[in-house]
Amino acid sequence: MANTHGASESAAPAINVLAQYAKDLSFENPNAPRSLAPRQTSPNIEIKVNVNARKVGETDFEVELAIEGQAKDGDSLLFRVDLSYGGVFRVVNIPEEQLHPVVMIECPRLLFPFARQIVAEAVRNGGFPPLMIDPVDFAALYRARAEEALAQQTTGAPN
Repeated sequence: MANTHGASESAAPAINVLAQYAKDLSFENPNAPRSLAPRQTSPNIEIKVNVNARKVGETDFEVELAIEGQAKDGDSLLFRVDLSYGGVFRVVNIPEEQLHPVVMIECPRLLFPFARQIVAEAVRNGGFPPLMIDPVDFAALYRARAEEALAQQTTGAPN
C-alpha cells in the first residue's frame, strides 16, 4: 500500500507559482493639481479586467492579468491606471479537458490580490484615495469569454 499511496501523492493535481511580476504599470493624473481639489460628487469609476495566458514550457504557463481603471468627474478625466501583472505557473496532473479553465480561472485568482494592491498604491501615490477593486469572479469572466467565442464561431464573425 505504501507504493500506491506514494503514486497517488505524486499524481496529485498541483499549481505552483514560479514567478510574479509587474510587466507594465501606468498612472496618469493629467489635470493635476485641479483634479485633486475637493468635489461635491463621487467620481465615476470604470474598471476592466482581462486575462490572457500562453504556454511557456511543457507544464508552465504565463498568465497575465490586465487591469484598466479610470475615474472621471463629468467629462474630466481625474486619473487613469493600467496594470499588466504576470505570473508563471507550473500546472501538473490536471486532466487535459480541465487545463484551460484551471489556467484561466485559478491562476488569475492567485495573482489578483497582488495586482489589486499595486493598483491601490499607484492611485494613492497619485494623490487620490486608494482604489480598492472589488473581487473578480474569474469563473464568470471565463464563461463570458467562452460564450462570446462560441457566438463568434456560430455567426462567422472574425475574432
